[in-house]
Amino acid sequence: MVPINKVKEIINKHINLEKELSAGNIDPKLFAKKSKEYSNLGSIIDTAKLFVKFEDEKKDLENIAHDKSNDPEIIELAEKDLSELLKRKQKWENDLKIFLLPKDEDDDKNAIVEIRAGTGGLEASLFCADLFKMYEKVCSKKKWNLEIINISKSEAGGFKEVIFSVNGNDIYSYLKYESGVHRVQRIPETETQGRVHTSAATVAVLPEAEEVDIEIKDSDLRIDVFRAGGPGGQSVNTTDSAVRITHIPSGVVVSQQDEKSQHKNKAKALKILRSRVYEAEKRKKDQERSSNRRSQIGSGDRSERIRTYNFPQGRVTDHRINLTLHKLDEFLSGDIHEEMNQELRLQEQNLKLENLNS
Repeated sequence: MVPINKVKEIINKHINLEKELSAGNIDPKLFAKKSKEYSNLGSIIDTAKLFVKFEDEKKDLENIAHDKSNDPEIIELAEKDLSELLKRKQKWENDLKIFLLPKDEDDDKNAIVEIRAGTGGLEASLFCADLFKMYEKVCSKKKWNLEIINISKSEAGGFKEVIFSVNGNDIYSYLKYESGVHRVQRIPETETQGRVHTSAATVAVLPEAEEVDIEIKDSDLRIDVFRAGGPGGQSVNTTDSAVRITHIPSGVVVSQQDEKSQHKNKAKALKILRSRVYEAEKRKKDQERSSNRRSQIGSGDRSERIRTYNFPQGRVTDHRINLTLHKLDEFLSGDIHEEMNQELRLQEQNLKLENLNS
């Protein structure tokens, strides 16, 4: 049951926002925020009003249906209308429950994804590359723009680390469920006795923070430049183009040397740093808000094992929702990634509904 007072709060808030926006003297910085909030409430306001009127309508129809002095046809019509009203009330209640669920303010943001090879040596770096290819295919199918920020290759075509940004609509709301430890079980090509090896890669998905999201003062940054190492051509190796930025208050450090231009490396490093600091602040607030975050699937912690990819059995298992799909190839090709994601979103929604009702 949705508390009637929460529904009345929606209606009152909508009325107050309408007055504020129509007054014309609102601060320009707040106008966009309040306009968005007003628009968001507008999507549920009619349902809220109908829900509040429900009890009065129900009483009126019950009075008509129970009044034996009325014509049988009138009574029958009132009973039919009452039955329809109860069905509509159930739908209004469900819609309001969904609307009242706590929202992640970062869901509509772009994302920065960091994949790193974990335990397992060369096999882990190959798996790191497999994960990156999977996300490339997912992004392609969804028509999202993927841009590599930093990449560190290993032997045999694997990656020690790859960092990339994803731009489009509602990116973070989809990719946030990928944060954690991804484990792979398969027989390496170099394995002569056919034994299955287990290795892992960690994935961190950060909401891409804008300057308006978090203030990072220049005085809080230490910027070091140095000569880039590794392959990349003469100009990379003979100029101080690489950049290391340290955010002194948090201790977050980001190095960037992929570009030949120091300016471009600095811009990329700041982009990553801003998102890492923003994520750290967000995590701190979440932990302060609730020590037991039952409304969220997993913690998003990079040390939490979330998924196992078993090649000999051709299956992928998500441990957070105990879901196994025996379609590993299709999952890695991005074809059925949406199926897993939908189940994760549904489970999180159900947990939030439980919290709302408790």
